[in-house]
Amino acid sequence: MKRSLLPILAAAAWIGISEFVRNQFLLRSYWTDHYSRMGLTFPADPVNGAVWGIWSLLFAGVIFVLRSRFDLRETFVLSWFIGFVMMWVVIGNLGVLPFGILPYALPLSMVEAFGAVWIVGKLKE
Repeated sequence: MKRSLLPILAAAAWIGISEFVRNQFLLRSYWTDHYSRMGLTFPADPVNGAVWGIWSLLFAGVIFVLRSRFDLRETFVLSWFIGFVMMWVVIGNLGVLPFGILPYALPLSMVEAFGAVWIVGKLKE
């Protein structure tokens, strides 16, 4: 249990920080403008941050499990697809994804996923 907790928590911290920087600093105007055009307010209350913290922890747990079974490259591809591509399909379908973020979010999400996979791999050893 102790050997799995540190890699998961460290990866979750990396994921949470990456998400916060990307969505609250780099891409915030895309989100707020898109939500405003829909007549909505971009959800930025503390409870939303807490839910993203839970998502980060769950994503790190998935990465930990995948890394136990796959190599670095395979884990990266699977985790990026599971964590981001599937989320973008769902929120795109719901109409709340500002597609203009994707040229930025794609590479940044890959860095995020790869960093989390790398952290888990290094701390599991």
